Amino acid sequence: MFLTLMIIVFVVGYAAIALEHPIKIDKAASALITGVLVWTLFVFTGADSHFIEEELLHHLSEISSILFFLLGAMTIVELIDAHEGFAIITDKITTTKKVKLLWIISVLTFFFSAALDNLTTSIVMISLLRKLIGDKYDRWFFAGIVVVAANAGGAWSPIGDVTTTMLWIGGQLTTATIISTLFIPSLVAMVVPLLVLTFTLKGNVARPITKEGLEHYINPTTAFERNLIFFLGLAGLLFVPIFKTVTHLPPFMGMMLSLGVMWAVTEVIHSSKNREDKSHLSVIGVLRKVDTASVLFFLGILLAVAGLQSAGHLAVMAGSLNDAFDGNIYAINIVIGLLSSIVDNVPLVAGSMGMYEVAAAGVFAQDGVFWQFLAFCAGTGGSALIIGSAAGVAVMGLEKIDFVWYLKKISILALIGYFAGAGTYILMQSF
Repeated sequence: MFLTLMIIVFVVGYAAIALEHPIKIDKAASALITGVLVWTLFVFTGADSHFIEEELLHHLSEISSILFFLLGAMTIVELIDAHEGFAIITDKITTTKKVKLLWIISVLTFFFSAALDNLTTSIVMISLLRKLIGDKYDRWFFAGIVVVAANAGGAWSPIGDVTTTMLWIGGQLTTATIISTLFIPSLVAMVVPLLVLTFTLKGNVARPITKEGLEHYINPTTAFERNLIFFLGLAGLLFVPIFKTVTHLPPFMGMMLSLGVMWAVTEVIHSSKNREDKSHLSVIGVLRKVDTASVLFFLGILLAVAGLQSAGHLAVMAGSLNDAFDGNIYAINIVIGLLSSIVDNVPLVAGSMGMYEVAAAGVFAQDGVFWQFLAFCAGTGGSALIIGSAAGVAVMGLEKIDFVWYLKKISILALIGYFAGAGTYILMQSF
């Protein structure tokens, strides 16, 4: 009974997150309640309490890694923003035509996501969009396309999406195969929605009215400071996947090192200024602007999914998929991709990795078709719903995007791109 109640609580909690605006309860509150209740009900299933505690602490270590990574990335981005570093990019984007701007933002996101990762890239691009687009709903629309482009860009890089990284570290895929087989399907997944919008989207965006604080005129950042913090911040973000590859430590460690270096540098370059002048340019001042609610939302939703995983619900789902599609690897992966828009793609991929061993030859061999297609589907399928990927969750938290709004405006475009990319991959296998 309690196992069934866990699923019911998750569904109800998910609905509360989706209906955040009508019910007037912040999604972070709904996510936290859902996460804790799922684990509370797990206790009453009769499972060994020691096992449950171990599972919770195991998942908490993984979740904490993501949260610290997110917190570090958000702080670095806010620090660049405080120094007006993003003006280096935004000053070069002069167009206000929606279609042209959409292509520029999407292409930037696609390649940034492969070099950084889709979560960090989403945070960076939201900061850029706030400088380029004044109207909230226009910015929401661009942010939705950023989610699609970030997930597509992350799928074809071993460091771009956490699920691709899992398959890369697990030995299912190698770097050369990931890039050579998934770049074109991932590009199609981004380009097809853009082509649809090229013929349907009209008009221009309105640039936001710049509102500078008094401190900007009394003690503005110099060109040297802007350039230094922008390029140092970007180098710090790019350093994270290199640090992970070399040390095999979790990504948040590299992010914390980058943040620590930027913290020290900003303290040094502003050391001659008085406390009031430098307060908004310091990490301590910037931390006040970081959206803690989105971090807590992340905690709640990841706890809820982890509870379902530990209770065995996701393993049962993976086994049922295999039986339902009689081992058809293309159908299984397409459904896994769609499910990843509802349930986090990490446990789904982890379940698939546990179900199928790396074989000596065939579709399950290292660099086999199953693993390639799994990386694409799990990476891009989450775009169908804003809550279906780390990038989507971050964007939803930062821009306060309504779940139902995304469902109406972006989901169909994301699905068109997803199926177009999947079809492209399948066609590539026939040649």
